[in-house]
Amino acid sequence: MKQLLVAFLLFPLMIWSQSSFDAAEKLFKEEKFDQARPIFENFLKSNPSNLKTIEYLGDIAGRNKSWDTAINYYKKLKQLKPSEANYYFKYGGVLGMKARQVSKFKALGMIDEVKESFEKALVFNPKHIEARWALIELYIQLPGIVGGSESKAIKYSNELMRLSPVDGYLSRGHIDEYFKRYKVAEQQYRKAITVGGSKVCYQMLANLYKNKMGDPEKSKSVLEEYKNKKG
Repeated sequence: MKQLLVAFLLFPLMIWSQSSFDAAEKLFKEEKFDQARPIFENFLKSNPSNLKTIEYLGDIAGRNKSWDTAINYYKKLKQLKPSEANYYFKYGGVLGMKARQVSKFKALGMIDEVKESFEKALVFNPKHIEARWALIELYIQLPGIVGGSESKAIKYSNELMRLSPVDGYLSRGHIDEYFKRYKVAEQQYRKAITVGGSKVCYQMLANLYKNKMGDPEKSKSVLEEYKNKKG
């Protein structure tokens, strides 16, 4: 009887707690992050191991470029559920963003952990698209002396090609664009448009024309092509 009474008294609190989470989640999805954050933080006090709440708070911190805060949230997620690929991917991402803001010497000490985080994401989810994109970006931007490698970037691009042809062509075009092989990049983006035809495909080709090949008219034409296709 006593246990039943306790459960009866706690039930309204449980309902209120869940409704507060739902309210915060709704605000998050509406991109009202500053309003969602304090509600999530309050919810976390009584639900300290709620994975989704911690992830939302990490995402909000990342959007606000509060890298240390985001790192701590994602690190906690890895501890609570060490087999979830996305937690390693997000942890590696915010760690990489922090590395861009610290001294070059300190950044060098962080690179291995960034890379290992993305690679760990692939261990737990061999089909993880975003982790491969992150590794491609890492390998093309790093100087060769500290582990940069176009051949490794191409390796992950080839893996993307097998998993998602449109990502394969886009990633290869991105690599070619980075190394100023603009004509080759143009061909790869065109292939991506043929295979996928998404706004991203057209936008990457348009950006190439406008920002790298000095042809704003072609850029405009590509965007018109997408607009007409949608219409």
